[in-house]
Amino acid sequence: MSKLLAISQTNLYLYSVLSKFPYVNSYKGKIMLIAFLGTHVPLLSILIYFIVSASFTIDVKMRIIAIALVATLIGTALTLYALHNLVAPVTLTFLALRDYLNNRQLPNLPTNFTDEAGILMADTTHTLKKLDEIIEHIASYDELTGLPNRVLFHDRLQQILVQNQNNQLFAVISLSLDKLKNINNTLGHEVGDLMLRSVAQKLTNCICDMDILARLDGSKFAIIQTNIDSVDEVVNLAEKIIYELAKPVLINNTEVFSSVSIGISNYPSDRTGIDNLLTNAVMAMDRAKQQGQNKYQFYCSELNKNLQERLFLEKELHNAIQNKEMFLQYQPQICLHSGKIIGVEALLRWISPIHGFVSPAKFIPIAEETGLIISIGEWVLRTACTQNRSWQLAGLPLIKMAVNISSRQFKEQNLVELTNQVLQETDLEANYLELEITESLIIENVQQAINTMNQLHDMGITLSLDDFGTGYSSLNYLKRLPIDILKIDQSFVRELVADSDDAAIVKAIISLAHNLKLSVIAEGVETQAQLEYLQKNGCDKIQGYYISRPVSAEALAKLLQQESNLTCNINNLAIAA
Repeated sequence: MSKLLAISQTNLYLYSVLSKFPYVNSYKGKIMLIAFLGTHVPLLSILIYFIVSASFTIDVKMRIIAIALVATLIGTALTLYALHNLVAPVTLTFLALRDYLNNRQLPNLPTNFTDEAGILMADTTHTLKKLDEIIEHIASYDELTGLPNRVLFHDRLQQILVQNQNNQLFAVISLSLDKLKNINNTLGHEVGDLMLRSVAQKLTNCICDMDILARLDGSKFAIIQTNIDSVDEVVNLAEKIIYELAKPVLINNTEVFSSVSIGISNYPSDRTGIDNLLTNAVMAMDRAKQQGQNKYQFYCSELNKNLQERLFLEKELHNAIQNKEMFLQYQPQICLHSGKIIGVEALLRWISPIHGFVSPAKFIPIAEETGLIISIGEWVLRTACTQNRSWQLAGLPLIKMAVNISSRQFKEQNLVELTNQVLQETDLEANYLELEITESLIIENVQQAINTMNQLHDMGITLSLDDFGTGYSSLNYLKRLPIDILKIDQSFVRELVADSDDAAIVKAIISLAHNLKLSVIAEGVETQAQLEYLQKNGCDKIQGYYISRPVSAEALAKLLQQESNLTCNINNLAIAA
């Protein structure tokens, strides 16, 4: 190969020399110059020699020169004309390449010639068509799954809308794999990619030949279900997809489970444009995701109304702290051994001047998605620590202040530094601060979570694992985490008296925690029966409406002042309405 390259470069010597002449810019011009010199120099040399050596009269010599020159010029013109046409394949190939590069216009060169120039044209045509197919495939198809991408999906949806003159029913279905992020973080992106390929294959097997399946991005897929007679067919497809994707996938000898959320927008009932059809399906998918795993939801105008409300809340949320619309309430935590208040949980509240009281379940997710939770979380931490120190300076009993840390806050690089700074500014000792962290937050990046938690724990801060039992609850992770408290989620407490399964789970969590030298607190205690069960099975602390609703700082101070008058009889622990 290198030898051929050296020969080729040597053959370019004449070409490179001619390229240096300012008036010979084109390739055709170079050929014409060589042809002209090649025909004229020898002929003129012979002619001059003949005239000089022959003893003709001047008139005869001039006639001979004129005839020779005319003949030479005619011959040269014919030669140059022939050469001009013979280099046409090279010229056309050059123009075809330039046209493709500038306008992506495929060439229409002849392909029936078999000499070098003909093969050049044929190969150029074939190569550019193949290149165009590759570019088109890259631009229109997902590299990982081979499915159409968002661009091609939009194009196909546009075609269906244009061709759908009779308002034939079809559905746009948006799907999202709920656990892909956790799979990537725990098992690696290679396993996540294999999972996506498996899902793509399962979805392909679920749909009909006329339906269109695409991977939009990340964990998002979309389907156009065509040629349907009723909405029941859409429901059947959604349920079939949920059933198939709920089956575990065996990857590297490991069973990997996933779940899916599905949103559906119908045409013509949701008559709208391309973007809105897909947007409506995505909106419905988000609502399905809020309802739990493996759910599907049809779009309705109410969802759009909720979206508008959400956008309005997001706009208001930006100025809620500055406008002093947010405040904290505190819910007491009671020790079941002493009957005393040993801590409180700081709970964020928002009263909008337009919407009135806004549920945390509404505005916290918005704050998380927009990143506003960073500044809000810092305000909550500083306000809660300031308030606890204020109670201490007032001579009230010393208690812990529990503050929830959001997922976005926990990922911030300066969380440890910020917490230390707040403690110093408020003059609160670290052992009177408790940070509540959820299981799902830890699972996203276990090692990073452990490193951050170790730093916080080394400062003397108490760490509790919130909503225990609702996430992965991996014992492997649990024994590695520097936590002090397990917090039993209220979803288990709510039905523990009536549901034997919930009761067994709560009992197991208490036993597990104690074996790991951790204390246990149950939230959401609302009845005497729940309290008695928890006390009987060794739960250490409780909080909930049966004890006290979240109250203001002033009301909590009164409870602490009255605590000396409270009896340790557990039956009289309901201390606030």
